[in-house]
Amino acid sequence: MRFDTGGARMDSIALYPDAKEAHADIPDPARAFLQQAFQTLHAPDAAAVMAGSAVDAMLKKHGLTDGSLYARIDEALKLNLLTDGMAKWAHSVRLGSNRPRHADENRPHVSPDEAKQSVEFAEALGNFLFVLTAKIDRGIKAAETAKKSPPP
Repeated sequence: MRFDTGGARMDSIALYPDAKEAHADIPDPARAFLQQAFQTLHAPDAAAVMAGSAVDAMLKKHGLTDGSLYARIDEALKLNLLTDGMAKWAHSVRLGSNRPRHADENRPHVSPDEAKQSVEFAEALGNFLFVLTAKIDRGIKAAETAKKSPPP
């Protein structure tokens, strides 16, 4: 922060840590849901619902649109889009996002730690399904371009 004593004003120069931002390689609407999950971590129920929506949207971008989210996670596992561990975590995120969305009678709210775990999974899944793939594609393209370039 910078304080201007003459004008009695304080300017923000930088924020630490940086605000989280959903990676540009994650397609919308999954990216928008993930960004909202980051922005609502102070409200755990909202963050959990947004993380669940991000996971759902990511699977839909991979063509898994039939049935419930439960069925789509299981289908993603069968298609080797998710590992066994990823599918188990995805089901946990799904269940956590369902509690506030359906006002579960016994446990309607998620804890801050549960919300954080859900958001971390949604981010990791986006990185795995989209960001890493895009980086690999860009790397391959750069390597091919380098092969075609004349030596210096």
